[in-house]
Amino acid sequence: MSTGVGQGENSGTTQVRAGFAFDEGALARWMEANVSGYAGPLSVEQFKGGQSNPTYKLVTPGRSYVLRRKPPGQLLKGAHAVEREAKVLTGLEKAGFPVAHVHGLCLDDAVIGTWFYVMDMVEGRIFWDATVPDVSMDERPAYFDAMNATMAALHNVDYQAVGLGDYGKPGNYFERQIGRWSRQYHDDVEAGRDPDMDHVIDWLQANIPAGDETAIVHGDFRIDNMIFHPTEPRVLAVLDWELSTLGHPLADFAYHAMMYHMPPHIVAGLAGADLRALNIPAEEDYIAAYCARTGRASILDYRFYVAFNFFRLAAIFHGIKGRVIRGTASSAQAETRAKLFPELARIARAQLG
Repeated sequence: MSTGVGQGENSGTTQVRAGFAFDEGALARWMEANVSGYAGPLSVEQFKGGQSNPTYKLVTPGRSYVLRRKPPGQLLKGAHAVEREAKVLTGLEKAGFPVAHVHGLCLDDAVIGTWFYVMDMVEGRIFWDATVPDVSMDERPAYFDAMNATMAALHNVDYQAVGLGDYGKPGNYFERQIGRWSRQYHDDVEAGRDPDMDHVIDWLQANIPAGDETAIVHGDFRIDNMIFHPTEPRVLAVLDWELSTLGHPLADFAYHAMMYHMPPHIVAGLAGADLRALNIPAEEDYIAAYCARTGRASILDYRFYVAFNFFRLAAIFHGIKGRVIRGTASSAQAETRAKLFPELARIARAQLG
């Protein structure tokens, strides 16, 4: 999850950082054998962003590609599952959903030291500010509508038909998620307890909405995880599928629509912005557009879904706080996030009315 990373820190490439280099000749030989139309010579740069899976730009005279790999070293079982990312991208491309085309997946550690996959480099614009200041006022609604349409299209994908029926556990999504993050919060004694967080956990556990739905969910669907066309209000590719699974579509939509309540100093958000003056759709209109595209009359328990997402993000930041206290997360970014935990818990509680 690339929360709270500013444009300067996260955009562009740099030389491959110490500890992240690999045998570029071995990669070039793999590309020749596995990537249709590949023609070297190959040069490798590393994207600056703080992705948990190191990401590289592969430059050749004719075109560029992107490589994502597991990090080097000992890893937690199931973490950094690049093969899952390649699988969801391949399935969604079959459905006509905007993702980068995957050229190949390598499950042989002998090539560059860890598993990896190679996909197209999609050129376009990434917006790091949810108010999209670089876009004219007249055009702004079309950019929000493009995001809304893209999210609805994701949730309308027949995941069985595109080979993603086994991509996660269907059913009881909220019960499982609330249980998982509550346990993590309670178990991290060093990070401490927070009265707002305690109240939110009790309320969420007592108010899980009736009924269940399953769709492919992205898990981190924000404006800065999309590549837009260079000049048009059109999404060319959705990025960062690390948290994707089979889950509840309304949890995923509310995570995205959480931007209406999110202070921009935490992640790209609209809280405090004058939406009317900016010509940005109101939250209720944005919800209505998604409902129309997914065949719903309304979202009855919308506040629950928004509160759940703030709780989930607060739990993640609480975990970072614990790691900062224990000295296992020493970056300035980690310390900033740790300090934001109480604010997120407070906003989660405010959603309960």
